[in-house]
Amino acid sequence: MYKEIELNIKQEFISDYTDGYPLITKESIVDWSKVKEEGSVVKLLDSKNKFLAKGYYGKQNKGYGWILSLKKDEKIDVEFFTKKIKSSIDYRKNFFNDESTTAFRVLNGEGDGLGGLTIDYFDGFYLLTWYSIGIYELKSEILEALKSVVTYKGIYQKKRFDGKGMYLDDSNDFVCGEEAEAPLIVKENNANFAIYLDDGPMVGVFLDQRDVRRTIRDKYAKGKTVLNTFSYTGAFSVFAALGGSTKTTSVDLANRSRPKTTEQFTINNLHVENQDIIVEDVFNYFKYAVKKHLLFDIVVLDPPSFARSKKHTFSASKDYVKLLKEAIQITNKGGVIVASTNSANFSMMTFRDFIFKAFKELKGKYEVEESFSLPKDFRVAHKFKEGNYLKVVFIRKLK
Repeated sequence: MYKEIELNIKQEFISDYTDGYPLITKESIVDWSKVKEEGSVVKLLDSKNKFLAKGYYGKQNKGYGWILSLKKDEKIDVEFFTKKIKSSIDYRKNFFNDESTTAFRVLNGEGDGLGGLTIDYFDGFYLLTWYSIGIYELKSEILEALKSVVTYKGIYQKKRFDGKGMYLDDSNDFVCGEEAEAPLIVKENNANFAIYLDDGPMVGVFLDQRDVRRTIRDKYAKGKTVLNTFSYTGAFSVFAALGGSTKTTSVDLANRSRPKTTEQFTINNLHVENQDIIVEDVFNYFKYAVKKHLLFDIVVLDPPSFARSKKHTFSASKDYVKLLKEAIQITNKGGVIVASTNSANFSMMTFRDFIFKAFKELKGKYEVEESFSLPKDFRVAHKFKEGNYLKVVFIRKLK
């Protein structure tokens, strides 16, 4: 039976929700005891019980739920999700018509009005990622809606929750349709990527860096040596090699990075023996590079927001200046540092302050060549700037 639970908003938060803020925060609600089960549809009211918005209750690291509708009488059902998904697909219709790119995002959480859920497209396969038990409880309605809107080869899912913000994945992420090959080869700007839809929480490539990879290939890589740190499966290295770099060096702590990176080079018909793939703590490699007087024309810095190894703990908000200083020391004069972060905890302005501080402390000089945020398919809610988490700056080292 369809039921909505009424929750009153504290007075100091009412203007946020009337202005369109989509995140339901813990501190904004007068009494959470009224709602017991995640996935419950909640109706938000002011102190005089006037309707403000409705959403769902679902805990994740950002808050306690998301606004879904500003219409008092709109039901959160299959018809509702069908309209949302159809709208998100229509917004990205040009992507579906681009044969050079067959992997992209088709629904980006609160940017498309469904906070806590993303849907990615991989050459006919759809991958849903659930970020809270709350949105996962609405799975049957959302799946029914998706199936009614798209033609698909197969549907997969990832569950990124366990009540503590940790991953909780089933042994099999396959949902329905036909199972994808492993690897599934998809295209990005005419380059190939090998991805795995049913092999842990990640598929093998981060789609939000598409424009950055293309820019490295088309504008910066030719004739250059490239160091790709925190390289994961070597996507930046592959694009640099495709752009004519003389050599790439990929460094990542995970043992899987070597075979995964080798695979990406191979499916793009690139000679792996011409590249260096190193399994090592990035900070240890920096020390090695300084000791051996190694210099690179391009250094890519794309660390996770938080990472821990046996000897080092990295937090983007606290340690990015130090990371930049390490990179500056092994970048050739006239070279380029591609500084990237996916941390939502600080703004692009703060990130540029990190760059200024790093060069100032080393008495160096630089200029910003260009910068990037999320691409078009990673749609961002106008009233939720935290959702535009990606910050990438191309920095030319002058001194």
